[in-house]
Amino acid sequence: MPDTTLDDPAARGSDATLRTLLRAIYGDEKGDAALAELAPKLDAFRAQHPRAPVAPADRLGREDAVLIAYGDHVKAEGEAPLATLGRVLRGPLADTVTGVHVLPFYPWTSDDGFAVSDYTSVDPELGSWSDVRGLGATHRLMFDAVINHTSSEHPWFGAWLADDPRYAGHFRAVDPSTDLSDVVRPRTTPLLTPFEATDGTTRHVWTTFSADQVDLDYRDPRVLLDVMDVLLRYVEEGATILRLDAVTFLWKEIGHPSAHHPNTHRVLQAIRAAFERAAPGVVMLTETNVPHAENVGYFGDGRNEAQMVYNFALPPLVLHGFLSGSARYLTEWARELSAPSDETTFFNFLASHDGVGVRAVETLLPRDEVATLGAAAEARGGYVSYKSNSDGSTSPYELNINYWDALNGDPTSDAPLDLQVRRFLTAHAIMLALPGVPGIYAHSLLGSRGDRAGAEASGRPRTINRERLDWDTLTAELDDPEHRRRKVRDGFRRLLSARRSHAGFDPMAPMRVLDAPEGVFAIERTAADGGRIVAVHNVGAALVDVAGFAPRGADPLAAVGPGAVDGELAQYATIWWQG
Repeated sequence: MPDTTLDDPAARGSDATLRTLLRAIYGDEKGDAALAELAPKLDAFRAQHPRAPVAPADRLGREDAVLIAYGDHVKAEGEAPLATLGRVLRGPLADTVTGVHVLPFYPWTSDDGFAVSDYTSVDPELGSWSDVRGLGATHRLMFDAVINHTSSEHPWFGAWLADDPRYAGHFRAVDPSTDLSDVVRPRTTPLLTPFEATDGTTRHVWTTFSADQVDLDYRDPRVLLDVMDVLLRYVEEGATILRLDAVTFLWKEIGHPSAHHPNTHRVLQAIRAAFERAAPGVVMLTETNVPHAENVGYFGDGRNEAQMVYNFALPPLVLHGFLSGSARYLTEWARELSAPSDETTFFNFLASHDGVGVRAVETLLPRDEVATLGAAAEARGGYVSYKSNSDGSTSPYELNINYWDALNGDPTSDAPLDLQVRRFLTAHAIMLALPGVPGIYAHSLLGSRGDRAGAEASGRPRTINRERLDWDTLTAELDDPEHRRRKVRDGFRRLLSARRSHAGFDPMAPMRVLDAPEGVFAIERTAADGGRIVAVHNVGAALVDVAGFAPRGADPLAAVGPGAVDGELAQYATIWWQG
C-alpha cells in the first residue's frame, strides 16, 4: 500500500497524494484520468462552499453527543416526520444531544432504508431537504453513505441491466459455477442473485447482504467518481459526519475473502484525501462490524483514513459485564484500547437500529460466553442472527434485542423500576466515560422497551428495536416524573451535562484503566490542562468499597444511584469524580 502519511494537513488532498492513491487502485492511465476529473470538482466545491479552517484535532469535542434515529422515529398527525424529529430535539431532548444521525432518509425499497433507490433525494414520506436543513440549524448532522450497494431498483442498476455504456462497470456479474467459498459472508443468504437483463439474459449479480442490495463494483473508477458526487452533495446539505456503511466489503476479488481488501483501504484513503481538499471539516466514520483488531484498521495510519470507527466491541462487553456481574473482560479489553493519533477516536454506542453485534468480541470473549449472551437475549424476548462461515457452519452475528430488555428483561426478576433505571444508566455511563464520541440510539435515550410483536409481524428480527412512537403519547410519558421514559431521559441529561463540563472527557483525552474489584469498571481520564476525571462503575449486584479511587481533594461530578456514601458504591451505581 502506498505511504500517504503526511504531517501537513494541507498536503493531504494534493494532486500528488490523490495521484498516488488512484494509480495504486486503478493503474497509471485510469488513475490519472480519474484525477483529471476529480480534482476540478473538489476545487470548485471548496470555492463554492468556503469554510473557516478546521484544525484536524478540533473536528470533534466533548460537547459532541449524537442521537441515532430514523427520520420517522416519532410521528405526529399532519406533520412531516423529519419536522417532528426536529421538535423532539428542540423540546423533550433539549440540553441532551448536540448532533443527530438520521438513519437513511432517502427513497428505499427494503432493509428500513439501507437499500437506497435514490441517493440524492429525501423520501417524501419523511419530508424534504428543507426539513433536513432545519435539523442542521440546531444540531450537527450525520448522514448515512450507503456506498457498498444500491437498491436493485436504483437507476444505476437499471441502466447496467440495459447495457448503458455509462454504467457498464457499476455492478458485477459472476458465473454461478465460480468457486466463491473464500468470500467472507455476513449473512446466510446467497452471495449471487439472478437478474434478467434487458436483452433477456440472466446475470448472477454480487449481493453481499440481500437480493435487493446489489453491490457496487469499485474496479471501475467511474463508480468512485459517482460516489464522490453523492458524498459532496451530502456535505452541501449540511452533513459534517459521514457514516460509511458496510465498507468492509467494498472491494470484491474472486479468490480473496473480499473483506478488508487493500483496495478498500485505498478507496477510503482517496475519499479522505478528497475531503481534506474540498471540505476539511468533514469527519469520516466507518461502520465495520468485524473483530476488534480488524475494525481499528480503518483508522489507517491515524491521519489518512477514518477519523472515527464504531466501537463494536463495547455493547457486548458491557452487556456481558452486567449479566455476569464481572467487569473482567471489559477491563482487559479497555486496557488495550487506543487510537493511533490525536486526530482519531471511537464512536461509542451500546444500542443501534440493528442490534448488539458480537463479531467484534470473537477474540475477546470465550465462545461459550458469547453463546451465553445469545441465550440471555432469547430468554429476554430477543433473537440471535447468524452468518455463514467458509466451512459451511454458521455462527452468531448479532443479538436482536432492545438494550433495556437485554439488561433488565430477566423473566425471573421483579427488580423495582429505580434499580432497573440505575443499571441502564450505569451501562451508558461507561460508554459516556470512555474516549470517543457517544452515539445514543433514540429508543435508549427515550427509555423504550422492545417491540416483539412488531418483529413477529414483520418476520424481521431487527424490527424488535425499530418501533415508531406517537408524539402525543411520548410527550405525555416524558411529562410524568414517575414514568420510565422520564427517569431515563433525565438521567442521560445529567450525565451528558457533566460530560460537557470537563475537558477530561474530550474525545482524544487519554485514559488509564484502574485496578478494581471484579465487579467494578474504573478509569481515569486526563485533560490537556492536567485536570482529571475518575469514573467508577459498579456492574455487579454487591456493595463495593471505592474509597481508594477518589483523587485527593476531588469533588463528585456526577452519580447514578446512591453515590459513594462512606466510600461504598451501591449495586449498579456510578460515581464520577473530578480533580
